[in-house]
Amino acid sequence: MQEEDSTTQNDQRDDPRVIRHRARPSRRIRLLVVGAVAVVGLGVAGVAVAATGDEPAPTPVSVDAQARAEATARADRSARESPAPVTPSASPASPTPSASAAATAKATTAAPKPKKTVKAKPAWVIPMKGAQITSCFGQRWGTLHAGIDFALPAGTPIHAAAAGTVVKAGDAGDGYGNSVFIDHGNGYLTHYAHQSRLAVAVGDKVSAGEVIGYEGSTGDSTGPHLHFEVHQGQMWNQIDPAPFLRARGIDVAC
Repeated sequence: MQEEDSTTQNDQRDDPRVIRHRARPSRRIRLLVVGAVAVVGLGVAGVAVAATGDEPAPTPVSVDAQARAEATARADRSARESPAPVTPSASPASPTPSASAAATAKATTAAPKPKKTVKAKPAWVIPMKGAQITSCFGQRWGTLHAGIDFALPAGTPIHAAAAGTVVKAGDAGDGYGNSVFIDHGNGYLTHYAHQSRLAVAVGDKVSAGEVIGYEGSTGDSTGPHLHFEVHQGQMWNQIDPAPFLRARGIDVAC
């Protein structure tokens, strides 16, 4: 009888028409299997399920959301920690050689030129510069020679010894021929005699060195020359011209 039952069971396993019923897995096993399948199937998100006894199941956590949050935190931390780019301060460009040369030329051009020193004209000058002195002040042939004789070729210009006013000009018939008197306004007069012709008239204002006439031999004269006198205080009060001129920076060989 047992042998028959065994045969019958074997035949039923081999027969496809026979529906086989197997034991169903318990509730706990089913939950674990579902969680594993979900993790493997999705690849990104998983559900962790722990069901033991009557404890409540934990809230599912999205793996994708957690990954994005971590990436955002890393980016934010990197932005805070990375130093801000430093922009170098602009430095003034060095001038090119041409610009420097132009600036130097401009500065040189703009600089004020030093004023030329104008040498002041002397207050007193020699009446005939470079002339030969043929006679000095003093006694000559028994009479007073009251001046100094300067000799150069006839027609040589005669210059006023100092600034002043012409008070006499012409031939007065007194042996001096054509002569000129200049009052210098300081108590002195100068006299220029034996001129061939005059270049000034009474009342003219003259300056030191101005031409007042030309050398000649008019009046009581033995040859062309300038007879020069200095009168102190009044006309015809002649003094020696040599020391007078030397005191004013003019040296004469007398």
